[in-house]
Amino acid sequence: MDRKKHRIMMVSDFFYPNFGGVENHIYYLSQCLLKLGHKVVVVTHAYGNRSGVRYMTCGLKVYYVPWRPFVMQNSFPTLFPSLPIIRTILIRERITVVHGHQAFSTLCHEALMHSRTMGYRVVFTDHSLYGFSDAGSIHMNKVLQFTLADVSQAICVSHTSKENTVLRSGLPPEKVFVIPNVVDTAMFKPAVVQPSRSEIVIVVISRLVYRKGADLLVEVIPDVCRLHPNNLFERPQHSQGVCTLLSDDNWNCSSLTEAFCIAILEAASCGLLTVSTRVGGVPEVLPDDMIILAEPDPGDMVLAIERAISMLPKVDPQVMHHRMRELYNWHDVAKRTEIVYDHALKCPNQNLLERVSRYLYCGVWAGKLFFLVMIVDFLFWRLLELWQPAEDIEEMPDLTLPHISNKETLQETK
Repeated sequence: MDRKKHRIMMVSDFFYPNFGGVENHIYYLSQCLLKLGHKVVVVTHAYGNRSGVRYMTCGLKVYYVPWRPFVMQNSFPTLFPSLPIIRTILIRERITVVHGHQAFSTLCHEALMHSRTMGYRVVFTDHSLYGFSDAGSIHMNKVLQFTLADVSQAICVSHTSKENTVLRSGLPPEKVFVIPNVVDTAMFKPAVVQPSRSEIVIVVISRLVYRKGADLLVEVIPDVCRLHPNNLFERPQHSQGVCTLLSDDNWNCSSLTEAFCIAILEAASCGLLTVSTRVGGVPEVLPDDMIILAEPDPGDMVLAIERAISMLPKVDPQVMHHRMRELYNWHDVAKRTEIVYDHALKCPNQNLLERVSRYLYCGVWAGKLFFLVMIVDFLFWRLLELWQPAEDIEEMPDLTLPHISNKETLQETK
């Protein structure tokens, strides 16, 4: 029996041409969903002169709405003024499911809020871990609690991330699915001929920020170089990342917090033995024989790197690459996400009072404020319905493209 075909709107401030794990996730997931026969459009903010509607591979339609990034590629929070354009896109594309990505995305939160006001089913994917004590985390957790109070389903990239999201938002655990990030193994392959040289190259690809453990590296690198003078550490630019991974021996991750860390998958796909801190969802990423875990302590990390160096002669990069192809596959992720959409559409319809009453449980004062925000949003939506009825908004025909094989755009599958 044919599965129900969905019409999905992916929403996030983070998308191409910006570079990162969330951006890659949205793009590749959208491509696979298109190949499964679903309709997918992406909504993000403008990037430089990239504004308006653009088309990408396989007819993926992207709305670059004319808002500029405010801070860290996030659009400025407008709350209600974003409703008209979100409503127009939803109606024009005949959307059935709205899928927001990343807790730090302003556009994601606003789109999910407006979509629920209009009665659409919404799904949220959390890509990060947050704490509970610092001012920024407290603020973000309250925002997340507001957004997820009326969400249909949620997705986390690891079981650790699921526990974190449930604790931060109060979302029932049965509403949260765990679907890991995936790497495009076609882009990350070992070198056909491994170079013979006397030195061992250890590569680190990460942002030099506290969360990524940059201060740990300052202590680890001198100790490793003193114990093994033939070691060479590298930190390539992003544009050189793939080329460097193809020619190196060992990859090091020193993060202090990670929900998943897709860079570990990229390194393993290139046949590199990985040393990483045992934090967040990292222990769930790879089997024990493909990664050496250490506590976020310089001494323990040095010992882990020494162990990895001793294991290098037994590592076959080609075998590791083929194992990664078996373990992680974008088409499998798309099919699992498809199931989440099916669950979302099965959620029962509720009237306005039943839905907005959920916000009252978000806190003594915050609950009342959230309740008021949703009532105002509902009234604004009804006003828009009177000013411009849905039937006056032109629906866009679906773009039909000739079939493109998976090998041209997505990772290889057996």
